[in-house]
Amino acid sequence: MSIWWSLHLRREAASVPLARRLLIGTMETAGVDPDISYDLSVALSEACANAVEHGGDTERGPGSEAYRVTAYLDGEKCRIEVADAGPGFPAASAGLSRPPIRPAHSDAENGRGLCLIEELADHVHIGNKPGRGGAVVSFDKVLKWRSDAPLMAV
Repeated sequence: MSIWWSLHLRREAASVPLARRLLIGTMETAGVDPDISYDLSVALSEACANAVEHGGDTERGPGSEAYRVTAYLDGEKCRIEVADAGPGFPAASAGLSRPPIRPAHSDAENGRGLCLIEELADHVHIGNKPGRGGAVVSFDKVLKWRSDAPLMAV
């Protein structure tokens, strides 16, 4: 069983819960364990919030006012990718394999998203899109299924 979808969303705060609800609905319909669905939905929300806040570049024109979310439920794994058209991660642009992720202070209001994604997912890739610029955050998690899952992987 494979399910995939891709959304092209405006960089607006209202797009974050839309993407999250679509992911939760897809996983609920497929029969994914609710704890796994919750973890992935929080990670997706953090990645989308980063794209909304940091993913635009007014010099690049109206195309930078959108970002893309793609989700794949394939067999025993779910992979999610969030890509924007912003300036990307500075450390990745400087030739590092990925930007350093530093834990935020416990009372900080910002700066926790990438750390949360790393805690909630099994594998995380953070980098820049080759050529055109923009950031890409992708992550995956092994799925667990409810006992009554209608679309459970065989």
